[in-house]
Amino acid sequence: MKGAPSKSSAPVRRAVEKMRAYHPPLEGRTDKLRLDFNENPIGCSPKVRRALAKLSAKTICSYPEQETLRRKAARHFGVAVEELLLTNGTDEALSLVVNAFVESRDTVLLVEPTYAMYRFYSELAGARIVAPRYDESMHFPWDAVTKALARGPRVFFLANPNSPTGNLLSLRELSRILAAAKRTTMVVIDEAYFEFSGVTVIPWIRRHRNLIVTRTFSKTAGLAGLRLGCLFVNRETAAIMRKAQSPYPVNVAALAAGDAAIDDRKFIARTLREVQAGRRELERGLARLGVRSFPSGGNFLLAYFGERGKAIVAALARKGILLRDRSSDFGGAGYVRITLGTRPQARRLLAELGRVP
Repeated sequence: MKGAPSKSSAPVRRAVEKMRAYHPPLEGRTDKLRLDFNENPIGCSPKVRRALAKLSAKTICSYPEQETLRRKAARHFGVAVEELLLTNGTDEALSLVVNAFVESRDTVLLVEPTYAMYRFYSELAGARIVAPRYDESMHFPWDAVTKALARGPRVFFLANPNSPTGNLLSLRELSRILAAAKRTTMVVIDEAYFEFSGVTVIPWIRRHRNLIVTRTFSKTAGLAGLRLGCLFVNRETAAIMRKAQSPYPVNVAALAAGDAAIDDRKFIARTLREVQAGRRELERGLARLGVRSFPSGGNFLLAYFGERGKAIVAALARKGILLRDRSSDFGGAGYVRITLGTRPQARRLLAELGRVP
């Protein structure tokens, strides 16, 4: 229970005692149709698998050297190498932001429901969380966010597109946020789903010294199991943030895979084609079944199944199809996030949905 006293005899930090536990994916997902955690539905590039197979014993037993990939990634993303940090997934990038900028009792602004790790790392630091919410139509709470920014929070975490709601803010709207934010507020735009939305503010990091952008190789590149991400920020701030980063954040397998993934643009294009085709199939099928879904800029849809939502998710799990029940995020039953799979995967899901009593 949140706020319950610790039963441990160890002197646990108060911030940790008060936190809710984060529950990651359950075990036993390997042989199922995983439409619950926004992974790549077709896996990773064959070039990635070949690169991993070539890792030598000498490379594996040595501490990783990341500069080659950092320079290659900088060219790929169109930034200077000094403006990019490689991270152990986006999670480490978010942790790094908090470690570098957030003191205990500082204010962190979120718009919820959103990615749980924004709150996780902020609470771990002892920050005060201000969290306006999307409404039932998934509209962005502009008034509440603007007022909160005027009070100068230390960090504002914003996923664009946002999961689980699917919201995508335009460049004009993102510019409005940066104009409203004080220069002492670090504005973190998490672009985990950029490839599906096409909206990025990475070129703005030289114009806005308080802007941080994060990306991941977990989605289109299919490297979720290897944990590789990037953080983009102006070079002066990047130098400060490196002081708060461990010396070997990315392992040798992730470095090799990231190098190969950048080279295989055909695989990324194939992923996007498959996901968009699956999106059309799923949206049409849900509409035929009378299930409401919300517009999404990512590789997932938020659907509303009503009071039977939990039972439907459980019934599909018994059939080997995993969806993510997000009802607790909205304070009411029925909200389910569905990762966009391929057309055959979408058809299988829809067929099983049609059989649920």
